[in-house]
Amino acid sequence: MMRRLEFASLQVRDLAISKVFYTEKLGFEVSEMSNPYACVFTYNKGEASFAIRTPIGDIEGKELGIGTSLWFAIDGNIEDLQNQLIAKEVTLIGNINNTPFGRTIMVKDPDGYVITFLETI
Repeated sequence: MMRRLEFASLQVRDLAISKVFYTEKLGFEVSEMSNPYACVFTYNKGEASFAIRTPIGDIEGKELGIGTSLWFAIDGNIEDLQNQLIAKEVTLIGNINNTPFGRTIMVKDPDGYVITFLETI
């Protein structure tokens, strides 16, 4: 049976700080589906949607983001994106990587989640 990821949601410590990071630093757009407990994003004209949200359980003292990486395909050149991220003082993880899927650049969000941007082959 085929399984398809329909939606992803990341629990964050401070919704306001994370919302600023994802919108102003990474360029995501806030969806009308957002509410006081979750900020739902669209990216690339709504093709990719995910959310950041207030914690469901107790995350105090826990390290978030370990073992998690969300990948977003980009339109355009990965070097251009890298330069934009550097200009916005986003924490990059390493350099541009060559993968079987294309070239990637990874960033870390305020809670330690890894966000990977992919320039497809």
